[in-house]
Amino acid sequence: MAPAGRPGAKKGILERLESGEVVIGDGSFLISLEKRGYVKAGLWTPEAVIEHPDAVRQLHMEFLRAGSNVMQTFTFSASEDNMESKWEDVNAAAYDLAREVAGKGDALVAGGICQTSIYKYHKEEARIKKLFDNKAVWAAEVLKENDRPVAVTMCIGPEGDMHDTTPGECAMRLVKAGASIVGVNCCFGPETSLKTMELMKEGLERAGLKAHLMVQPLGFHTPDCGKEGFVDLPEYPFGLESRVATRWDIQKYAREAYNLGVRYIGGCCGFEPYHIRAIAEELAPERGFLPPASEKHGSWASGLDMHTKPWVRARARRDYWENLLPASGRPFCPSLSKPDV
Repeated sequence: MAPAGRPGAKKGILERLESGEVVIGDGSFLISLEKRGYVKAGLWTPEAVIEHPDAVRQLHMEFLRAGSNVMQTFTFSASEDNMESKWEDVNAAAYDLAREVAGKGDALVAGGICQTSIYKYHKEEARIKKLFDNKAVWAAEVLKENDRPVAVTMCIGPEGDMHDTTPGECAMRLVKAGASIVGVNCCFGPETSLKTMELMKEGLERAGLKAHLMVQPLGFHTPDCGKEGFVDLPEYPFGLESRVATRWDIQKYAREAYNLGVRYIGGCCGFEPYHIRAIAEELAPERGFLPPASEKHGSWASGLDMHTKPWVRARARRDYWENLLPASGRPFCPSLSKPDV
């Protein structure tokens, strides 16, 4: 299957999903740009869209070339309470960059709206719990009033949210509030996130509700995470490299997500463009084409058959990479961590 773009006019997100089309999201911006020296860890605010627009544009371009057909605005934490007077300029610049890059391919633009830090200013526990319990529902209701397709993903694992609301109940509430697409993002790795998606799907089915499913996990393995996710791991955020998923791990994730019925498949923190390319390559039979980035990547390491070393040539096969158990390279490295919480 030769790499190719998609001909014809762009279809909207719901039109694509309702036709059974696979929609591939993008990946990591905050952690990726922090590693590149454009974002400061801590508050994780996206001033880079103004200070270093070329860096943000380049990352958007790499995700587009890798197969993403949704450019999400780089607006994480770009709210008034986090950024004071700069937040409006940052949101506008982030939108312009996403729109510019989306126009270079068959990609849509998704406006990213995330959590608020209102808890910094209002210390009443009961009030804050009520706010956070209702926030995702409120967001869905407000956006639906503006006649836009609403996708709501939650940073939860199989145990549910911090108030013990199950994934199935969360999904049900969001759909009733007006969300057309529901799922999970961030905080947990692919395996854990797919378990959560299965619970969401079961909850919707029990309630007789229908919605499109969306999953965008971490690009890290996190089986030892507790309810709060990877922020509790002692390696967060500067020592996560030994947990990075391989491209082959992500191909497996993409296939399992598809088999579960998820049609919006992408990634969050730790997902680099090559991870997105892995999704696009695994689901190329369903999509009908490969992404442009596959011009430089042989399917299942087929390019290694040109190597001068016979033992490396022997790795040019799918079963080798599917069954590989990568080493960490660290003497006496523990297999799992003990979360701080």
